[in-house]
Amino acid sequence: MSENWKHAVFYQIYPRSFLDTTGNGVGDLKGITQKLEYVAGLGVDGIWISPFFKSPMKDYGYDVSDYRDIDPLFGTLADFDELIAKAHDLDLQIIIDLVLSHTSDQHPWFSDPSKKDWYVWADAKADGSPPNNWVSIFGGSAWEWSAHHHQYYLHNFLREQPDLNFHNPEVQEEALNIMRFWLDRGVDAFRLDVVNFFFHDQQLRNNPPRPKELGAATQFEGDDPYSQQQHIYDKSQPENLEFLSRMRAVMDEYDNRFTVGEIGDDHPYKMAVEYTAGNNRLHTTYNPQMMSGAQKNLTADIIRTPIEEFSTQANTLKGGHPAWAFSNHDVVRAASRWLANSDGFSHNPQCSKMLNALLLTLDGTIFLYQGEELGLPEAKLTFEQLQDPWGIHLWPEWQGRDGCRTPIPWSKSTPQNQWLPVPTSHLQLNAEDQGKDQNSVLNFTRNFLKWRKTQPALTHGTIAFKDTGDDTKLAFTRKHADQTLYCSFDLRNYTYEITEK
Repeated sequence: MSENWKHAVFYQIYPRSFLDTTGNGVGDLKGITQKLEYVAGLGVDGIWISPFFKSPMKDYGYDVSDYRDIDPLFGTLADFDELIAKAHDLDLQIIIDLVLSHTSDQHPWFSDPSKKDWYVWADAKADGSPPNNWVSIFGGSAWEWSAHHHQYYLHNFLREQPDLNFHNPEVQEEALNIMRFWLDRGVDAFRLDVVNFFFHDQQLRNNPPRPKELGAATQFEGDDPYSQQQHIYDKSQPENLEFLSRMRAVMDEYDNRFTVGEIGDDHPYKMAVEYTAGNNRLHTTYNPQMMSGAQKNLTADIIRTPIEEFSTQANTLKGGHPAWAFSNHDVVRAASRWLANSDGFSHNPQCSKMLNALLLTLDGTIFLYQGEELGLPEAKLTFEQLQDPWGIHLWPEWQGRDGCRTPIPWSKSTPQNQWLPVPTSHLQLNAEDQGKDQNSVLNFTRNFLKWRKTQPALTHGTIAFKDTGDDTKLAFTRKHADQTLYCSFDLRNYTYEITEK
């Protein structure tokens, strides 16, 4: 099997915010197909497309109601087939986001009496309260009462997203068959959403309290109830590893396919390596550790610690391959999160260039979120403009995930009134104008990606960090065969130097 994915850069597309071809304010599959030359022109190796399956859109596609069809908002299966064909013609691989830990409560399975055991149900305690103390990442109890069944069902996310019961062999078989359906259509890889959430503790034991020294329970730091527990029983169960071997066997039925698992766990580095060690589990894991927390100054440890922790675990367990990203559809954009002395909504091209250079010099599979190539900052939205249920719940402390999800400004005439508004400040950073400016963030990123492909130390090399004695300075070497590159980044002044030794 080819292992080109190990050295690749993938471009994440959040489809509803990419390009709208119908005028309804929502991006679609035809919009992605129309812009594939643009994506290929960046110099990336493929794209990861966030969910486009049928969905009531309570969590914008992460609540699936039909795993084998496209939501009409995004198009049709024929549109997807056209996208796949054109992408492959352009030598772009396609990763799709597969959300198997839970479905929408509108999925036919959830209302089918014969499939009740496809979900996680439990009786109330004697006082009528939920079966245990598990909490939802989105807030509140992870259990929702059903007056129809006179039981609680488990939901680790929204109450409209009931968890599937992977202890049921029928659920496992269906998940594997869904994978085969998309592999048969030509999909190259799956990004497996919250892959360590598939199984739960069948005894439904309470999670113990979380010691402060463990840090936050998710990449979203805070004092919320979820972060106050050690998540020992509601996820990351040992049965998961056995099921991953079954998933890997399905992938191995096809040539040159791979998996990227998203993991959120109390011990993320150990789990990331466990889930990728050997040849019978995941190929790599999508690690969110560099996306942790709210706005802060970028320091060397934010980059160095996750890579070295992963490496330590990989050496101990004799395996594992990481994947890194600075931004995605769930977090404040890196150019805002790490921009010192800023309101968080201002564009700083020097900062964006340095961040893209830094990301693209790291070891592992790389994911570049749409808009990073333009240097887009976080969009500032009003409460009335918010769509994300998490943002509405947390306002005004945090506007949620909408600020990183606003539509891409393709030109100055890009419609501003879409499912989320396009800020006027973003229109000034549009792709058309940046494409004509040799000093733009867009052309910098294109040129850097093109140059990266010619540097074996960056695509295949090892990484070793150097002590600088200054947390605003990050330095490391990338080495492969006879080539050694010394990479030095000034994280406060947004400058860098890459020299060959």
